[in-house]
Amino acid sequence: MTKLIRVVIVEDHALTRAGLRTALSGTCEVVSEAPDGLSGWEIICREVPDVAVIDLGLPGIDGIELTQRVRAKLPSVRVVILTMIDLEEEVIAALAAGADAYCLKSSDPQHILEAVRIAHDGGAYFDAKIAHVVLARFGRGGSARETVSPLTERETEILRLVADGVGNSEIAECLHIGLGTVKGHVRDILEKLSASDRTHAAVLALRKGYI
Repeated sequence: MTKLIRVVIVEDHALTRAGLRTALSGTCEVVSEAPDGLSGWEIICREVPDVAVIDLGLPGIDGIELTQRVRAKLPSVRVVILTMIDLEEEVIAALAAGADAYCLKSSDPQHILEAVRIAHDGGAYFDAKIAHVVLARFGRGGSARETVSPLTERETEILRLVADGVGNSEIAECLHIGLGTVKGHVRDILEKLSASDRTHAAVLALRKGYI
């Protein structure tokens, strides 16, 4: 039997908490919930869950400070930020605090579940609706460049287009190559970067300075 991912939800709206419980059921075990940052911190310390789903705009201490505390004291706990806000300052602040994933409350529940899964497995997830914020900031030099990239020049070229939100058909037309060739390159990129999808691959590459 597959072990359930232990989750703590820190969210001040009861209806949102109920929706999250439903979305996460089956794959996750919601071991506890909290309506504010201070009680959330106490519960996370007590339960030490696999993943903490934290609302950004919490009363008491906000989601940024709570994430910072978790990262400093409980590094094994992965953090998924959940918010209604897609402002660049808020997204970047959450990343700087150490969040592993960032989802909008308007996201499909399956996307939130996917974010929890990816964070639990050690990956990074950014909702497609706010990925452009992350890509724009890192694309302006917000990441330290690593010396060696596993990507070929063509793969790097394709991933830059992916990061700009260009679809496979448009990439094929832009680079004058077949659609099947583009799909093959994207598949190789995902494998090389151990990425779950195109957005995840672009974010990882930008973080590492590959593009």
